[in-house]
Amino acid sequence: MKVLLIGANGQLGSDLLKVLQAAGDAVVPVTHAQLDVCSEERAAEVMAEAKPDVAISTAAYHRVEECEIRAALAFQVNGIGAMNLARACHRSGAVLVNFSTDYVFDGKKNGAYEETDRPSPLSVYGASKVLGEHLVAAYADRYFVIRTCGLYGVAGSSGKGGNFVETMLNKAMAGDAIRVVDDQVLTPTYTADLAKATRQLILTGNYGLYHISSEGQCSWYDFTRYIFDRAGLDAKLSPVNSSQFASPVKRPANSVLSKAKLRALGISIPSWKDALPRYLEERSRKVPVDVS
Repeated sequence: MKVLLIGANGQLGSDLLKVLQAAGDAVVPVTHAQLDVCSEERAAEVMAEAKPDVAISTAAYHRVEECEIRAALAFQVNGIGAMNLARACHRSGAVLVNFSTDYVFDGKKNGAYEETDRPSPLSVYGASKVLGEHLVAAYADRYFVIRTCGLYGVAGSSGKGGNFVETMLNKAMAGDAIRVVDDQVLTPTYTADLAKATRQLILTGNYGLYHISSEGQCSWYDFTRYIFDRAGLDAKLSPVNSSQFASPVKRPANSVLSKAKLRALGISIPSWKDALPRYLEERSRKVPVDVS
């Protein structure tokens, strides 16, 4: 399988690159510097040059608070950028894999969200990702749209300056008093596990919309407490209500995604409790990824 991997040096892209290469796939890795998805012309050029069987895009404008201020850019990258890739894939005959988010939901549902649940985003970021989902479905013949949640990986997230796990570990080691919300429930997801499940899904050829995140659920506070427990850190941690944090972004109180559709294809993903110790082990022997 020949794969064009867009955003190959990012948090998720780095793990996708490892998984694809380990499986023996021919990977053409490109970075944002090489391809700005907002350029329809450049997207078409890169697709024509690579001639992939599958194009996997991790490109996104995901700094959620900035999205509230720079809404036009959010819709350009997350919406129009996804459309540009869908159109390029349509012309070349490639399958498109595009990632979306739990932020497409308002978090008011009791229980895990299914793929059939109607999106109702609370933020510009969430709305821009909904647009991207619709445009991919409208312009791509064969596609996978994958919604996921609470990502963390050893490559960090360059746009966010690390990831949640690293932020909490750094605060604890600095001796900071740490307050974390306990009224937002999610499933933290290790990008290495997401990458493996994504490749498995591609191989099924069952195109469409899927949810892929770790199994189980917890609050951000519970997750943080587990981070410190597994890392052997005694931190000054206390729970707090989200209303006590001033933010221009309304976040869903429930971000848990059902994986029933994924499991029906015979694809499973480990629990968030299983994933974190493996992440902590991997970060201790982190090896740079070469995307040159």
